[in-house]
Amino acid sequence: MVNKVKSKGKYDIIVAGGGVAGCAAAVEAARAGKRVVLFEKTVQLGGLATIGLINLFVPMCNGRGVQIIKGMAEEFLRLSIKYGFDTIPSDWKDGEPGLYNTNQRYVTRYSAPIFSLALTELLTELNVDIKFDTVITGADAENGHINGITVYTKSGFEYYEADIIIDASGDADVLHFAGVPTVTGGNYHTYIAFYTNLKECAAALESNDISKLVSQRAGGGANLYGKGHPEGMKLWDGTNSDDINEYLKTNQLELLESIKGEDRTQRDITLLPIMPQFRTTRHIDGDYTMTVEDAYKHFEDSVGAICDFDRKDFLFEISYRTMVKTGFDNIIAAGRVTSGKDYAWDILRVIPPAIITGQAAGAAAALAIDIQKPVYDIDIPALQKKLEDENVIIHFDDSLIPTDITQEEFSDIGHI
Repeated sequence: MVNKVKSKGKYDIIVAGGGVAGCAAAVEAARAGKRVVLFEKTVQLGGLATIGLINLFVPMCNGRGVQIIKGMAEEFLRLSIKYGFDTIPSDWKDGEPGLYNTNQRYVTRYSAPIFSLALTELLTELNVDIKFDTVITGADAENGHINGITVYTKSGFEYYEADIIIDASGDADVLHFAGVPTVTGGNYHTYIAFYTNLKECAAALESNDISKLVSQRAGGGANLYGKGHPEGMKLWDGTNSDDINEYLKTNQLELLESIKGEDRTQRDITLLPIMPQFRTTRHIDGDYTMTVEDAYKHFEDSVGAICDFDRKDFLFEISYRTMVKTGFDNIIAAGRVTSGKDYAWDILRVIPPAIITGQAAGAAAALAIDIQKPVYDIDIPALQKKLEDENVIIHFDDSLIPTDITQEEFSDIGHI
């Protein structure tokens, strides 16, 4: 039987991927008055931040009391705790403490399932057409232009057209299908589930704090820098089906093995990740690639200032060119598929910067439609003005650059 492809009409903007970057892009574009459809291959929004169980807004400040990442990242942080718990440090409970008034960093954990529900509520209120359980299978592209996207749903194959496509898939799927140059990375042996036991239940009751109810339990326990990655084990390729299946089976069996010696009446695995917890799979080979040497550099086409989530004081700006490729006129990258190298890719991919690139992608897509320009040739000052009006810090303040950092500290960034 031949599968027939149903045409589902045309939207202004297609957003591929319902992680925080995709949600930010959809929110921004919808608020700009555009008709938006969002494709999500699972049945929940939020990506790694929710179904991936990485329920942590990493530091959004410089480590000295000054908030660096604002805009929609701040809005989403507040949304993540609106209906659930938070763990915002005491010095940040009432807002920004101010320079040198604290060494605490602005972070919080949150309820991953509740944040996912809150994202669904927000996008629905904005009339974003959310398509759950929808897998992107191809892109109809020619001469650097994408005419439409083919997806597979329970109803069969469907075809959607749009003026602009935002790839926030996490794996650069649309970029890859459309022939945009991409770069593939590798992933350490990491797998995290939610876990609880009666001792933790008692601690939650005693403290009257539901955030203490659930902790994390690892299958593979490698950290961000590869410490704990089994000797001789390859890096996992998150763009290869065989690799993904081997990664999942290996990690799930390791997780099960880790709890077998415990009293089965005293503990439980409360939730497994609903997606592979890969950090670096595939990203656009953009017009510019961010590196760790870009610390403290200003970019004329910056779409937002960000900070290093693991080290105090290190400040960056995201060049819009990390999100586009000249010659491909109607596709923009957002989230972890933006163009970064090595540890700089890690800096770009975590929740707050991913939201900032999603917000910028949504604004850029709307602007490109309005002025009828390729996405790589839009009015950058107009884009920056739009983002600034939405409380995004475009350029960090040079007064925040530390004067006492050593060359050794700078050279070692990302190699802890």
